Amino acid sequence: MCSLQAFRASILDFIDDPFYATLADSVRYFPDGLLVLEDGHVHAFGHYPDLHSQYANCPIVDYSNHLIMPGFVDLHVHYSQTEMIASYGKQLLDWLNTYTFPTERKFKELSYARQIASMFCDELMRNGTTTALVFTTVFPQSVDAFFEEAQQRNLRMIAGKVMMNRHAPDYLTDTAETAYTETKTLIERWHKQNRLLYAVTPRFAITSTPEQLQRAGQLLREFPDVYVHTHLSENVKEVAWVKELFPQAAGYLDVYDQAGLVGDRSIFAHGVQLTDAEFERMAQAGGAIAFCPTSNLFLGSGLFKIEQAKSTKTPIHVGLGSDVGGGTSLSILQTAHAAYEVAQLRQQTLSPYQILFLATLGGAKALKLDDKIGNFNVGKEADFVVLDPRATPIMALRNAAPTPTTLETLAEQLFALVMMGDDRSVRATYVMGAIAHSHDSATATPSAS
Repeated sequence: MCSLQAFRASILDFIDDPFYATLADSVRYFPDGLLVLEDGHVHAFGHYPDLHSQYANCPIVDYSNHLIMPGFVDLHVHYSQTEMIASYGKQLLDWLNTYTFPTERKFKELSYARQIASMFCDELMRNGTTTALVFTTVFPQSVDAFFEEAQQRNLRMIAGKVMMNRHAPDYLTDTAETAYTETKTLIERWHKQNRLLYAVTPRFAITSTPEQLQRAGQLLREFPDVYVHTHLSENVKEVAWVKELFPQAAGYLDVYDQAGLVGDRSIFAHGVQLTDAEFERMAQAGGAIAFCPTSNLFLGSGLFKIEQAKSTKTPIHVGLGSDVGGGTSLSILQTAHAAYEVAQLRQQTLSPYQILFLATLGGAKALKLDDKIGNFNVGKEADFVVLDPRATPIMALRNAAPTPTTLETLAEQLFALVMMGDDRSVRATYVMGAIAHSHDSATATPSAS
């Protein structure tokens, strides 16, 4: 009896960054591929004709006419805002006060936090997202609820308690000291438990005093392998307010820098209003930006300068963030669609390979997890998504051509998938080789070859 799992489909992943490397050097594609797993990790990967005889006795799950890719990475999302997605009519600061803070108040109740955590994880799986960097709330129990749910599902997830001690309702604020002590306790409880990792999470500079930001920096010194996750330069009025609150800082990024929060494990959401000097500092520090196009458009924040972030002068790690509930969908495919359109408005053109790199290996690199996830190198954790390029009648018409055999013809299919795809395009999601979501049941059968 074969102890291995095998999956046959067209298979695509990335081995380098197509913003800088050629397609031949960055893209790996097998029109008729075989992915072989052992104990939830990649055991072998390549052309089916080259591998099938070696694994002839293993059952093969046949996903013919489908595309297997590494699971999507959501670099910035608020599980605590799931209920308030698509709330109408405000820009960032008013939107926070009107919708966000009252919704997050509900997470004081552990039962409610657990309910939303379960639904949120269901939605991630339905959309093919297998790793996410997640905002919770100021309440420690909201962190526990999320991590409990993620642990039960064996997910590779990163999250942290929001630190917020000013410019927010009293019912949502902590103090510099309680934020420090509660975060320390949560790090010790959850960081590196199974596939879970912790992020020190000041909401943004406006809602933290300098003292609280310094305490966040202290946590990084005490636990140097945790992450920083916060917001940066999203909205023009926000940037102006930060300047008033921190007149001694050279800019928004410098507020975090002075607290010791800018490093190679720092992920900053948005970065829409970054200056040239801030791009240079970010590149020097090795930090990452979560590009959140649906949110930036919905809240009228602006157009992220993707061409500057991915330039040779200031090369920065970038991934895609759904930013629900400012973002309008948990689908990374829809997020990728919006990323293309934002670039177009900046007179830039992103290839489908560049966009899907951001959604997979790019996000993994931003999180310093590319040794574990992001592509199908042997030994990596087997989180992947099975995509149907013909999921709807109109997509079937658009992608009626046979399975692409070249990167040029594949690009046509991928572009249509990005532009038209959503959760309906996700036939199945696998976590460590185990089915986590499926539209229907694929049948595992012994190889006939």
